[in-house]
Amino acid sequence: MRKYEVMVIIDPEVDDRQVSPLVEKHTAVITKAQGTIDNVDVWGRRRFSYDINKKSEGSYVVINLTANPADVKEMDRLMSIDESIMRTKVQRVDA
Repeated sequence: MRKYEVMVIIDPEVDDRQVSPLVEKHTAVITKAQGTIDNVDVWGRRRFSYDINKKSEGSYVVINLTANPADVKEMDRLMSIDESIMRTKVQRVDA
């Protein structure tokens, strides 16, 4: 098991109340595989320095988790398929 930090940018058309359930839906992949979600930090809406998909803002969420690399890869794959998620960035955190 390794520690990861995942930054997710969610489409601004998704209501702020739906951000947490959307993140929980995707982090369920980790918890089902005996990984742990250490922290979920919702930053809220932020403006971009340049447009992404013709949109000028998005909701940022940072997820700290501990899981196997294959499980994190699967979660990232599922997030990239979801149309309400604009971007993801997965980084391994050194211990």
